[in-house]
Amino acid sequence: MANMQGRRIAVLATDGVEQVELTEPVKALREARAEIVVIAPKGGEIQGMNHDQKADKLKVDQALSAVRPEQFDGLVLPGGVANPDMLRTMPEAVAFVRHFVQSGKPIAAICHGPWTLIEADGVRGKKMTSWPSLKTDLSNAGANWVDQEVVVDGRLVTSRKPDDIPAFNREMLNMFEKAEQRRAA
Repeated sequence: MANMQGRRIAVLATDGVEQVELTEPVKALREARAEIVVIAPKGGEIQGMNHDQKADKLKVDQALSAVRPEQFDGLVLPGGVANPDMLRTMPEAVAFVRHFVQSGKPIAAICHGPWTLIEADGVRGKKMTSWPSLKTDLSNAGANWVDQEVVVDGRLVTSRKPDDIPAFNREMLNMFEKAEQRRAA
């Protein structure tokens, strides 16, 4: 099992997030002893979704305005249609994601999560997957889109949907742990 004690991972989401794409990666990271900070444009709670049905209200740890990306070692971008669609229109959210892209910090994005990466210029030249409806958007932004359960390209892990979460979590933990080993070397 991965040991990520001392690692601080940001999870960026807002209303409309696919609930299991936030809660299951967070659970896996916490089990690996990482410190997880759920960040949203506003504090309090965000509305989780189970596909197109409302699910639970999810606790936000910090408002986006209260954190800096330099405080984190990695980033998770959960999906859900509305969540990344809203985030990609917010300059402060795009700037937050762009920091991880430009600094080479590891990023894990699932389902519609890569939409925000497009705005942060984080997909060009990358092999990646997503929910199938993003294929054209990602391809037009310079990604090599493939239909696979999980894709790892350098410090980017992507998956398609909630059914892929076990593979996504496995590769996310592996990537975050390897990134820490390289950083410590």
